[in-house]
Amino acid sequence: MKNLQAQYNTSQTAREQMNVAIIGHVDHGKSTVIGRLMADTGSLPEGKLEAVKAKCDYNSKPFEYAFLLDALKDEQAQGITIDSARCFFKSDRRDYIIIDAPGHIEFLKNMVSGAARAQAALLVIDAEEGVRENSRRHGYLLNMIGVNQVAVVVNKMDLVGYSQERFQHIRAEFTEFLRSIGTEPLAFIPVSATDGVNIAERSGKTPWWAGSSVLEALDGFKKEPSPIDLPLRLPVQDIYKFTEEGDNRRIIAGTIETGELEVADEVEFLPSRKKSQVKSIEAFNESPPHKAEAGQATGLTLAEQIYITPGELMCKSGEKTAELGTHIKVNIFWMGRRPMIPKKRYKLKIGTARVPVWLREVKTVLDASELTTDSNRRQIERHDVAECILETLKPVAFDPNHEIAQTSRFVIVDNYEIAGGGVVLEAAESETNMLSERVRAREKNWERSRINPSMRAQRYGQGSTLVLICGPADIDKESLAKSLEENLFTSGKFVYYLGLSNSLLELGSDIDTSADRDEYIRRLGEISHLFTDAGLILIATVSDMDDYELEMITQLNQPNDCLTVSIGEGNLSKDKTDLRVENLDDAREGIQKIKTMLAKKKYLLEYYL
Repeated sequence: MKNLQAQYNTSQTAREQMNVAIIGHVDHGKSTVIGRLMADTGSLPEGKLEAVKAKCDYNSKPFEYAFLLDALKDEQAQGITIDSARCFFKSDRRDYIIIDAPGHIEFLKNMVSGAARAQAALLVIDAEEGVRENSRRHGYLLNMIGVNQVAVVVNKMDLVGYSQERFQHIRAEFTEFLRSIGTEPLAFIPVSATDGVNIAERSGKTPWWAGSSVLEALDGFKKEPSPIDLPLRLPVQDIYKFTEEGDNRRIIAGTIETGELEVADEVEFLPSRKKSQVKSIEAFNESPPHKAEAGQATGLTLAEQIYITPGELMCKSGEKTAELGTHIKVNIFWMGRRPMIPKKRYKLKIGTARVPVWLREVKTVLDASELTTDSNRRQIERHDVAECILETLKPVAFDPNHEIAQTSRFVIVDNYEIAGGGVVLEAAESETNMLSERVRAREKNWERSRINPSMRAQRYGQGSTLVLICGPADIDKESLAKSLEENLFTSGKFVYYLGLSNSLLELGSDIDTSADRDEYIRRLGEISHLFTDAGLILIATVSDMDDYELEMITQLNQPNDCLTVSIGEGNLSKDKTDLRVENLDDAREGIQKIKTMLAKKKYLLEYYL
């Protein structure tokens, strides 16, 4: 196999290559089809076939062509494919990477991850067993992840006496199903992988068959357009800062999914919408290249230093950019042991972004066993394929699956395990969101005091507000916040500094702020509402806060006010900041500026400028 892969690597620069997945219900003979195909095309390493046959003889075990692929001991012991195996072979037209994906229902996650890397697929059906539940489920999943070139291989025809009637019955049944989900099969092929019938060439055992062999069907698949020809999409994986020996570069790192990038290109980052120009493309231990393209892991610097965070999606100005939204219509395949239910918080991973997500609405659920759809379901059960609406806490950048598949694919994490995956179909419209509904429900049930805000302001000599001091994590915002609290307290104001540990203790210290930052932001907003409703000036600090987090805190703090103070280089837009302080070299000057702002905005009623 190593020799074969080396030959493949040597030739791939000169010959066309294609990834093809082979899938189907368990025991329908996928691995046998590929093993026979490799043997009949002379694609096996020298002596491989003889070695496997000798091992079978030694163990008194019948030889199967599937053993050429199933290298894992537990797979050979059980006779099933557990993980996605890859093999390489050549035809006269091109080089192939065949992805042998598992068919057992318990390993559908592995099947999806394997098939997602394919440009076309062979779907194997046992002629004797016929179309099974997983045959239909796999067909739907191929359609869902955007694999539209499908040839159906009706295997084990020897077990039904090479019956033309049986083959035509399976073809009619499965064609109807595939068309119902929007897939037009390119071919149906009657084969016997064990006997080598219609695998590498057509056989006289099916004189009624005038169609292609499996090898001819593979060569008939069309190569997809190069991802280089699509608009630029680079999910930002990390930002690296350099400080030694006068090196002040800030390198943005990630893998280019589609398109190409050149020095001097104007780029935009989503969802922050910040723009800049590419200053340089970086490379390790070699001269900086002038361009980079799809498939390359690369780094780049910007002409204008803008503050962005990992998870953003970089696009090129002048090209069609990705879409943004908090509500997305998706096709999802659920693999979790527990059903996906509304109002439960999950984590969405799309590109390099990681955001909280909720199931907003179930549109339809496919029942693969009965070929029906159910539009009255409230949750998504294990192994269901569903069309639904998801809602994210913050806007996410994506492309619809029919436009750019690479940036439409996502997974759902439930309790640190991947529980589902799918593709984004389009942005969904919504007049409301879970946060605004939460605030409305809170206000509806809130029993307001007869002491109104103006009465408290007159008694305290101040207006209540939340003062958020924001900026990079390496700036000591806490000292400024505490000093401001002491200054206002000394002058007779009702003020409180809400530190990180206090906010955690308020509702329990069961969160990790590094992993659940959004939960901390939510709790900060809810707690702020209590303090400001009581008439206090509340001071809090948040590192690296963006516009969407500020909007969340502001909404949760309603109907009370919120002021933002940005220290140094921050992530907030200028129009979202009430006061910008360049640095903290003089804390007294910073306090003075904040107090002046509070006075101008009528929160310090007895403070004179």
